[in-house]
Order: sequence, then structure tokens, then C-alpha cells
Amino acid sequence: MEAVILENLSDGTTMVSGKLCMTDAKGHFVPVNLIKPADKLQDEVVRKVMGYADEISAQIARFRAHTMQDLDGYDQLLDQEYGVKVGGKKGNRTYQSFDGLLRVQVSVNDFIDFGPQLQTAKLLIDEYLNELTADSPEQIQALITEAFNTDKAGKIDVAGIKKLKRLQIEDPRWKDAMRAIEDAERVNYSKQYVRFYRRASIEDQWQAVTVDLAKA
Repeated sequence: MEAVILENLSDGTTMVSGKLCMTDAKGHFVPVNLIKPADKLQDEVVRKVMGYADEISAQIARFRAHTMQDLDGYDQLLDQEYGVKVGGKKGNRTYQSFDGLLRVQVSVNDFIDFGPQLQTAKLLIDEYLNELTADSPEQIQALITEAFNTDKAGKIDVAGIKKLKRLQIEDPRWKDAMRAIEDAERVNYSKQYVRFYRRASIEDQWQAVTVDLAKA
């Protein structure tokens, strides 16, 4: 006979054919009286904590949205005052209270990846290295290996690539490789961060006002 599910309760239990059950990780209904007390207690604690976490997360999301609305509104007033046409999103900027004791910083980080030109750059670099003597600088070889190694997600080491671009090497193939890297570089997405600071007096160092739960 097929089980009749009458009600899903907010405490994680479900009434099935007149029996109070809980759903296990495999999706099976397990009668509550067959579940170990420690497992039921753990479930209660997790649901209680997650209830608070969901609420705080929603509050932070609303706070961030209101913060950006207020800052963007101020920016629009400035644009109107100076006759600037409203364009796309703005970059890094800092706002400060009149007494110099409160500060809000908005920073924009670009997350980049590389197109197929990167493999052309690697071939050019390999050609250049193959013609060097056996005692060619090990440091350069190490930087190249580090830059073109991928992580577990298959992503190129962006910081390593940037180190290569800072090397002053005059060989035409190296310069062509660096140009290929520049052409390959593309912004995958941008992320905007808002940070808050306060200080007791203008002689004091800025202290971060923690909003990130991991740093609280």
C-alpha cells in the first residue's frame, strides 16, 4: 500500500500514514521513534542555527543593497552637480564623514581568464627557452612552469602570468609572447566589495567594522 503523506512539518518531520517520520539523506522516511536521540538532537541544533543564519544572511543582503543604493544616489547627485552623464558602474571610491572618523570604501576587483592566444604565447616562450644554453636562468624556467601550471579546476595561475609580463627580455619571440598574453587576457567578471572603517580620532589608525561572519 502506498504511503499517504499528510503533512510536512517545519521541524523536519513529516506525517506519513499516521506515523511521524523524518527523511534521511537517501530520501527515505524513517519513523521518529527509530531515530537515535543524538541524531534527533543534532538535527534540532542544526535547524535552529540555520534558522538564525538564514535570517542574518537576508539582513546582510538587504543592508548591502540599501548601502549601494545610498552611495549610488550620492554619486548621481555629484554627477548632476558637475554635469557628468550617468554611465556604467563606477570603480574604486572612498566616502568619509565630515569629522574624518567614519569611512566607507567601495572596491571593484576584476577576475580574469585567458583566451586561446595564451597557448600561442606558451609556444613562443618554449621556442625561446629551447635556444638558450643549458645554464639558462633557472628562475625564469621556474616562473614559466608556475605560470602555465593549472590548478585542480583547470585554471591558469593569473599571478604567475603577471610575473612573466614584468620580466624585461628583449628577444622578439618573448615580446611576441607577452603581446599574445595581453591579447588573451579578458575580464571574466567583476565583483564589488564594500568595506567599513571607523577611528576614535584623526590621529588613530582606521579599524575595520566587521560585517563578514568569518572575520567576526
